[in-house]
Amino acid sequence: MREAGVIAKKEVPKKPSGSELALNYLTCWSKNPKEWKFQKTRQTWLLSHMYDKEKVPDKYFSILLRYLEGLQGNARDTTVQKAEALMKEYDKSETEDSVPLETCERLRKVLQLLS
Repeated sequence: MREAGVIAKKEVPKKPSGSELALNYLTCWSKNPKEWKFQKTRQTWLLSHMYDKEKVPDKYFSILLRYLEGLQGNARDTTVQKAEALMKEYDKSETEDSVPLETCERLRKVLQLLS
């Protein structure tokens, strides 16, 4: 192949995205609790993106709600504070189109669970 001038490209394995890693982390927590290990970066990603339906699809959100039940300490307090602040911001919003209904519904569920 070298003589013919054809260069073979090495296939570099694709690294999983932050989304894939976080959702796999959540799935492992749910299905394999003995193998699951806490990872702050994965939890942080989940807490930061849990209201985004595209990043955390509905089938994972129900698992995430069960995960949030065990949330403790500063992470729990911060999550409640951010959810309350977002809800107030959305309540003040003049146009209903600016906030997807799914986002508000997720906010309500998180607040109900953690408050």
